[in-house]
Amino acid sequence: MTTSTHEQIKLILEENACAGCEGARRDFICVHIEAIAELPSRFGDFHIVAFSNNQDGKEHVAIIKGEVFGAEDVPVRLHSECLTGDVIGSLRCDCRDQLEAALKKIGSMEKGVVLYLRQEGRGIGLINKIRAYSLQDKGLDTVEANLALGFRDDERDYAVAAHMLHALQIRSVHLMTNNPNKIAQLEKHGVRVGRRLPHILPSNEHNRFYLETKAAKSGHMIDFHGKKRLPEQSDLPIVEGMSEVEG
Repeated sequence: MTTSTHEQIKLILEENACAGCEGARRDFICVHIEAIAELPSRFGDFHIVAFSNNQDGKEHVAIIKGEVFGAEDVPVRLHSECLTGDVIGSLRCDCRDQLEAALKKIGSMEKGVVLYLRQEGRGIGLINKIRAYSLQDKGLDTVEANLALGFRDDERDYAVAAHMLHALQIRSVHLMTNNPNKIAQLEKHGVRVGRRLPHILPSNEHNRFYLETKAAKSGHMIDFHGKKRLPEQSDLPIVEGMSEVEG
């Protein structure tokens, strides 16, 4: 019996199985693997797996390096779609930098996964994201703008992402994130997070306030001042270019 991730997924497709649904029936969440293809890229050679689901009507993908089917401690990055950042290279956020850094890092590893999730604008959609930008132009921060539009500061839900990982039969992950909510939501849906991998990129004059708001109001683990930590707080996240004692 083959152990190749590609061949395992091809078997699922041939059997028309709804991978990941068995563990999801409690919450009525079902993801379905729809297609797999090779994806050579400037960041490395990957496979791309397309998923459908019964929750949000959106098509999400897993970008996979190496053999992850049934594996433990798989490096994983959850990336939410950002048209302005990912495609246009907006300097108002760090989304494109985060995506490229994750693909480059995982592309250099033996195995890993980037889940590209269609959750534009922290889950509020593209039009509302542009509305939020307009409010930010008038002086509101990211959280204030979302609240002014009637949303929570972050509307993203990672239940489908968790079941995508279940569909790939990944036993545990090392999650590349600065966002504790991602860890909490994955664990809530049965994904074992063995370790957090800080994922911090340099800021610029346009997104510095945005990143500071993430840290101050949304609890993201980004340290702009190099504050000293107690010995048990070993995963000191420092913005690239800053010394560990600066502040």
